[in-house]
Amino acid sequence: MTSPSRIAWLLSVGLLLWLGLYVSSALRNGVNIISSDSAGYYLYLPAIFVYDDLQQLQFREATIAKYHYAGLNEHATLDPVSGNYVLKYSSGLALQELPFFLVAHAVAEPLGYPADGYSQPYQWAIRLGSLLAAALSLWLVRRALLPRFGEWPTALALLILVLGTNYLNYSGGQGGMTHNWLFGWYAVLLLLTPSFYARPTLGKALGIGATVGIMTLTRPTEILAVLLPLLWGLELSRAFVLARLAFWRRHLGLLCAALLAGALVVSIQLVYWHYAIGSWLYYSYGEEGFNWLKPHLWEGIFSFRSGWLIYSPLLVTALVGFGPLRRQQPAAFWPMLVYLLLFLYVTFAWEQWTYGGALGQRAMVQSYAVLAWPLAAALAWLLARPRWAAAYGVVAVVGCYYGFWLTLMAQAGGLLAAGDMTRSYLWRILFRYEVPSETRLLLDSNSEFTGTATHQRVVWEQGFEQETKGICGTPALQGNCSLALDSLHPQSTEYVVAAKPGDFQWLRASALARAEYKEWEMPRMTQYVVRFRRGTEVVKERTVRLQRALDDSWPRELHFDMRPPKEEFDNVSVVFLYYGTRTGLLLDNAKITVFDEQ
Repeated sequence: MTSPSRIAWLLSVGLLLWLGLYVSSALRNGVNIISSDSAGYYLYLPAIFVYDDLQQLQFREATIAKYHYAGLNEHATLDPVSGNYVLKYSSGLALQELPFFLVAHAVAEPLGYPADGYSQPYQWAIRLGSLLAAALSLWLVRRALLPRFGEWPTALALLILVLGTNYLNYSGGQGGMTHNWLFGWYAVLLLLTPSFYARPTLGKALGIGATVGIMTLTRPTEILAVLLPLLWGLELSRAFVLARLAFWRRHLGLLCAALLAGALVVSIQLVYWHYAIGSWLYYSYGEEGFNWLKPHLWEGIFSFRSGWLIYSPLLVTALVGFGPLRRQQPAAFWPMLVYLLLFLYVTFAWEQWTYGGALGQRAMVQSYAVLAWPLAAALAWLLARPRWAAAYGVVAVVGCYYGFWLTLMAQAGGLLAAGDMTRSYLWRILFRYEVPSETRLLLDSNSEFTGTATHQRVVWEQGFEQETKGICGTPALQGNCSLALDSLHPQSTEYVVAAKPGDFQWLRASALARAEYKEWEMPRMTQYVVRFRRGTEVVKERTVRLQRALDDSWPRELHFDMRPPKEEFDNVSVVFLYYGTRTGLLLDNAKITVFDEQ
């Protein structure tokens, strides 16, 4: 009989290869996986093996000029004492990528490419290495689940993880980040741990210690993974505590071996810091850090901006599955639950909780190897109850399509605005593959009028023919002048219109806009600001970045909608603000239209 879990694994690997080798590469006109944070983790390899420059990193400027890696200088900080640069990210991922890098380094010149650490052979090596790691990781997850939960729960768990979550994007699409590789190490740890407690050996102890070590060397917060082997089989009883202490007394040598193996792996980072700046310890994240007293738990899990369960909702099944897990695999229940709670807390205590913009929460992806257990437990429970299974099947199909659609939208040119989403924008693009460009204004304006308007009237209109604070931009979009702003003229006149509660139910701000070039840097975009005020006190404000909806040299009528505030107000003000764009933006025919809803 054909194994359903094997078929599910093969389908999953096929999806990984399709996304990694065709979609991502085709959309980028070649492989470009060494970029963004991936380039920061990878930086150790060219610095050591190509340029022999791990302290000054002088090759970065030439690399930026050649390959347009604008963010490469952000991955290291200058130590004022030693005068050397310190890499921001730890070295664990570079260590894992080393074999693939060495192959690329050996074949680059024979294939006619520069052996500079960034040409296409290196990109392909890291791409193929990350896909191999993902395929092996899913195989290890299957191996752990199959004897405990059976064929169909294992098969469905694999498919839900790959299709119904953001895992596919961070393995097949952006597999050069740490999450894909760490997922595999969690799978290894969850194979070694129960095996160790069933039959303790030196090899298993060293394997557990080294696994936790490489995970910590990859991302220091993964030290939490040590809770899984330490708490395995936990029972809330005095008898368990006494039995576990007796177990470790008998196997003290194995415990010490595991600690030594982990310490030796982690010491690689300490040796690097000492070599780079003469100190054994160094905090390389500058002013970034944790806010332990105010973790972003609600935003990180439930917000439309980048909420974990908003963009991987089928993982609610895994959370509910802790109930069945306690009955089906009691040894795994407490360690996995304690680990997950602490992992959530630490992940969302990070001040930059969106992690630079991601599909959902990329920082959660490695934990899916752990969540696969309660997910499979929940599926086993459902499959034993056909009516429940049928109802859940509909939910799972829709959830998997949603996850797969999100993965496609997260690729270059897709509709997803990673780390910048809003409820209105998500609903407008949901299950679509193309939308009008002005839809992106909903990333700033989280409200949109879709009904039938009545009592429409224009209460303010400006053609900028006599704008005093801006520049007369020509050729004008309409008339003789259009509004143009620059560093010497960073804002327009602030126009004020009398208004009061009850005058209208909706306000629509519009303008004709054109930019010579697409603006990709959001902080530089020109802002269209509408404020409801009481005197000069701002009661409600909406700021929209106009270049979100503009393509090269294509004039477009843009608008966004607002509801008036519930608080008292006596005027509405309008102002345009310049933040450094160099795209030649022109504005004209700006209007404020108010209306009621029929």
